[in-house]
Amino acid sequence: MVASKNPVRRITAALGALDIAEGPMSRLDAARRLREAAEELEAAQIEAARKAGATWNEIGACYGLTKQGAQQRFRAARSQARAGTAPPPGKKAGPVAAPQ
Repeated sequence: MVASKNPVRRITAALGALDIAEGPMSRLDAARRLREAAEELEAAQIEAARKAGATWNEIGACYGLTKQGAQQRFRAARSQARAGTAPPPGKKAGPVAAPQ
């Protein structure tokens, strides 16, 4: 099976797989594919919002974050969306953990 590059199609396919999955590992794999596609879609939409003129304050407000919080959370996602690449295996494109 060839994976679609369109994250909306991948989300739809993962939801379909989740719906028909018979065992816990099949459901887990479908959930993983759903999360990965949703993160990709989110990163692309953040990049599109920025290109359309949305400020980090506006993006942060959408997530209940400050401007700086939004920038930190989506730093990796922004880089990957610009490069058009997926995160390396074992790495998430999602939130970046704040230093402790």
